[in-house]
Amino acid sequence: MNLIMIMMLIASILSVVLALVAFWLPQMTPDYEKLSPYECGFDPVGSARLPFSLRFFLVAILFLLFDLEIALLLPLPWGDQLSSPLTTFTWASLVLILLTLGLVYEWIQGGLEWAE
Repeated sequence: MNLIMIMMLIASILSVVLALVAFWLPQMTPDYEKLSPYECGFDPVGSARLPFSLRFFLVAILFLLFDLEIALLLPLPWGDQLSSPLTTFTWASLVLILLTLGLVYEWIQGGLEWAE
């Protein structure tokens, strides 16, 4: 048996054992406090289904976009060791310019302002 099959077998067995332990280990009879809507002790006031602002989601997506941009640009310092470092610099600059233009567009459209 090769090493890959042994590692897959160990990972599968470990996953099944952990899933079974997680299923059988917790307390099966929860108390009244666990069954209440909030564990903080306060009764809910109003509806729990209040709509979120669409701007909140826009800012969250912008954060994820720029976070992804940083993750893509992290290996850039090692790009100068390639056969053509100018190509690496050109592609990185193109990504930064595109994201900057998108940010400027959102800013001009007023998507980053919280107050209306």
